[in-house]
Amino acid sequence: MSNIVITGCSTGIGLETAIYLKEKFITVYPTARDPKDVERLHALGFEHAMQLDVRKPEQIKAVIETVLEREGCIDAWFNNAGYGQPGAIEDVRTDVLREQFETNVFGLHECTRQIIPVMREQGYGKIIQHSSVLGLISLFGRGAYNASKYAIEGLTDTLRLELKGSGIYPVLLNTGPITSHFRENAMQKLRENVDIEHSVFSQKYQKSLSADKSKVPFNEEAVAVAKVVHRIVLAEKPKPRYYITKATYLLGYLKRLLSTSMLDSILLKIG
Repeated sequence: MSNIVITGCSTGIGLETAIYLKEKFITVYPTARDPKDVERLHALGFEHAMQLDVRKPEQIKAVIETVLEREGCIDAWFNNAGYGQPGAIEDVRTDVLREQFETNVFGLHECTRQIIPVMREQGYGKIIQHSSVLGLISLFGRGAYNASKYAIEGLTDTLRLELKGSGIYPVLLNTGPITSHFRENAMQKLRENVDIEHSVFSQKYQKSLSADKSKVPFNEEAVAVAKVVHRIVLAEKPKPRYYITKATYLLGYLKRLLSTSMLDSILLKIG
């Protein structure tokens, strides 16, 4: 029976993936930053749920040691933890951008860096990196998040070259719109960290805050991601990249097909 560690399982994709894999008889070690969310995971039947703030290397180390003690190996690690910080680049303070990278990039990197020696010793393993369609294309007002996902793309593309022949497979997930609390949390970050009233983009922000995003084109449920993760866990040699949602396929195709100017004109209408 395979096992997997998943970061960011408080809600959304992380939680739904944990539930789905458990139902498929995968041994799941779901983690969450908030102890209250860990308690909720326990209440849902996840006896192996643990606290993990990916910004804290000592907690990553503790999770790895606990899983190895119980299982003797770690077959797969899903770097899912992350959030979105909206705001035009000129409105996002550098400390806010740094905070975005602490979780989305540096936390992911530290988890990856710590799990690689374990998998090298085993001679196998899968490291699943949660990127985004916004790791392929950029949208207006998503600069901090776009940058964090582009960074994940660069790190993972390089890692794939460095791990060639090791039996360790880094895998990128490029997800499009998925039903979760992601947008709700992002709008809260917009209110907290951007001076909306005094921005030249104030009207755009207000429109975004009041918009009804309940019917996003090409939106899929979180189980769509869970099914892909399940395929990766079971695969002998997973693909290096998986597109999830039609939006990712469409925008990824348009990026290859169109000139930068033509693509920008389309992306401005979407944003």
